[in-house]
Amino acid sequence: MMLFITCCLLLAAAVSAADTKSIRIFPQRTSAEAAVIEWGHSAIISALDGAVATFGPQTSQGANFEVETAPVLANPIDGVGKRKTDGMKDLEMPKLINADQAEGNMVIMTDAAGLSGVAMARIAKESGAAALMVVNTDEHAGDYIFSLEPENAEEAEYAEANIDIPVIMVSLQAGNVITTAMATDDTAPEIVNKGGALPDRVRLYAGGDRPFFEDAVSKSPVVYLIHNMLTTEECDDLIGMAKGKYDRVDDTTGINNYLENTMASEKPGEATAKNIDRVTLWKGGIAGKLIKDIDERISQVTGFPPEHFSDFQINKYTEGSSHEPHFDINPANGIMASITIFLNDVPQEKGGEFVFSNPEDGDEPVMIFPTKGLAIVHHNTDDKYNFDKSTIHYEAALLGGFKYVAKKYVYLNPQPNHMRIVLPLMAMPFGGKLPRVFITLQNALIEKYGFETTEVYFQKIVTMIPVLLLIGIASAVSTFITNKLKKGKEELSRKSQKGRKSH
Repeated sequence: MMLFITCCLLLAAAVSAADTKSIRIFPQRTSAEAAVIEWGHSAIISALDGAVATFGPQTSQGANFEVETAPVLANPIDGVGKRKTDGMKDLEMPKLINADQAEGNMVIMTDAAGLSGVAMARIAKESGAAALMVVNTDEHAGDYIFSLEPENAEEAEYAEANIDIPVIMVSLQAGNVITTAMATDDTAPEIVNKGGALPDRVRLYAGGDRPFFEDAVSKSPVVYLIHNMLTTEECDDLIGMAKGKYDRVDDTTGINNYLENTMASEKPGEATAKNIDRVTLWKGGIAGKLIKDIDERISQVTGFPPEHFSDFQINKYTEGSSHEPHFDINPANGIMASITIFLNDVPQEKGGEFVFSNPEDGDEPVMIFPTKGLAIVHHNTDDKYNFDKSTIHYEAALLGGFKYVAKKYVYLNPQPNHMRIVLPLMAMPFGGKLPRVFITLQNALIEKYGFETTEVYFQKIVTMIPVLLLIGIASAVSTFITNKLKKGKEELSRKSQKGRKSH
């Protein structure tokens, strides 16, 4: 395993020096082009993310962009079918066969025929549609969506003069969700194919500050971004909570910190984490409103149960800081996924990029620029929970200023009470920073008994500490009260003797 990891690290280091022209750069989406398609009622609401085209009404136009209407499948579904004749241009395609159903409604059309976004918008507009939803049918694109653009000057001119309906793109998965929204186990496929399982009505509106997804790598490893995962205020609050509590990471000692997911460098005596200050804020099940709200949102958006979450690990980078190629591995507590959230913006010329150097879905590495509130989610295991070697990643050197990053790890197993309650209680007097003695204790037990046995012993020892503390407090209180009562009796006795002598 050691040799394998070393080979991966050498490969990643070579990739990190490659020409950046061959790198896929993210984020590509912005809040300005994020839209939401929603249906249902107050009790049960379903929603999809959409990317708004660069033409037609934009999210900034408020009521001019918003639509509430019925969704209708286009006929033909790709807008073309068998109707295109030789010499017919995309901008000459006739309106839909079911234009009477499309009138005043949101048309759902696929891009399978290869029509441009403007050509599909023209068909929808000519058919009387109030909005157009384009489904990206690329099966290899995962949840990837993008803003449709005019493909040439003629299309740009046409769109400017004629397209006044909202045009959005959704992923193939999202298209399947909405077309089967009302389906049951008894719904026949032909009913679904004719739009019989669509919601009665949908609402289209600007995403604003709502979290939305951006697919980066669809497999090996699974990597996606969540925009607006944290608000500006939440980012600032986390930075404030960590202030004054940092320790410099030293991974050259060969000593692992299993409790807080700081592993020793795979290169003996050579640092992987360079000039990085770090603190884990142990809050767990006794966290205040800020952390609870964040954990609840992360769970709702990602689907990971909060019982599997680590506490936030806050990292501070200064000029020259970097984190060389590494994996997120913890042999004492298996990590299924990692959630990395940038707490401040870093200008692109200042570096600090987060890079997946060896994704297996293509030859190009993936580079993500630090953007405040943006979360990177990557799976460290495959769909069978086996370690995925393609998850190797690094953080490029910061060339100036500061970078703050919050990391939350998603463990394979739900965390027991000693991790979620007892240790946070022990860290509470220190602002959430766990005393080093617990890390030293666990390491000593692991060295003597191994991982599985240590988990049992460590849990028992840690769980006994509050009991011993309560016994100690009760004993101290009892002693205090006893001494008080004793002194009171002695005082009464002295006064009584004094009174007898005066007579």
